[in-house]
Amino acid sequence: MRVLLTGIAGFAGSHLAEYLLDRENVEVHGVIHRNDKRIQHLRHRLHLHRGDLRNALWVSELAQSVQPDFVLHLAAWSDVGGSWQQPWTTYELNIQCQLNLLEALRRWRPECRSLVVTSNEVYGLVEPADLPLNEATPFRPNSPYGVSKIAQDMMALQYWNSHQLPTLRARSFNHLGPGQSDEFAASAFARQIAEIELGLRPPVVTVGNLAAERDFTDVRDVVRAYWLIVTQGEAGQVYNIGSGQSRPVRWLLDTLLAMTDVPVELVVDPARLRPSDVPISVCDNRRLVAATWWQPSIDLNQSLFDLLESWRNRLR
Repeated sequence: MRVLLTGIAGFAGSHLAEYLLDRENVEVHGVIHRNDKRIQHLRHRLHLHRGDLRNALWVSELAQSVQPDFVLHLAAWSDVGGSWQQPWTTYELNIQCQLNLLEALRRWRPECRSLVVTSNEVYGLVEPADLPLNEATPFRPNSPYGVSKIAQDMMALQYWNSHQLPTLRARSFNHLGPGQSDEFAASAFARQIAEIELGLRPPVVTVGNLAAERDFTDVRDVVRAYWLIVTQGEAGQVYNIGSGQSRPVRWLLDTLLAMTDVPVELVVDPARLRPSDVPISVCDNRRLVAATWWQPSIDLNQSLFDLLESWRNRLR
């Protein structure tokens, strides 16, 4: 099986590459644009293609040459908070890149099954009566990022409805693990703790909204779900990916602090507060479980330990 993975050097993409390379009879082709640090240790096992998915001609030539059996489209602007400062960049990257990819597949590989990864941010301002969030929950986006992900989601559905291009969609809820950017809460906490331990910063951890509750899953479980969906899911269908349990952001911080001996002071940083935030979000994953028998297998305590250790090692 020949797999084309966009965003292979990203947080989830690099973990997905490792997972795929452990499968039998899977040849992995990855698209990289800039930084490839996360996959340096995998380079000798991959077929890498450096280019820009915004370039329609390059994407068309890529699809023609690779002739993939499966495409997993993870390349995207992934910073929800940053989308407020750069909304057009968010729209351009998340919409144009996917359009070029689907058009190339329609021309050169119409039988290829492709997975488009969107986000629980499509649900936006959820009401208590909506919980847990299933795939029929109405869209109420409350960030430019959420709007861009709705566009990706609906574009994939349109290509199935209009062209019978076998697209599938995954709405992944919050995930964490080693290698995550410090633009996200758990990784920001872990980095600051590791810096304090190494004497690189004062014993102060800056935080945002600690009361918000989110459905967190280990990234390694999430990428396993991506592969199960694209290989076993129903074409044209959409699947939520999450644990089905919500935890306060404060729980992430307290769990990480229990893994260190250094005393710290907590300070709220207004820059870490979003213009619009949702008190609680939790996933209804029953459709995914029914289709694939997926279940999360990695305890979040282990996920947070691995995340903290990855920052300790990087900073050393």
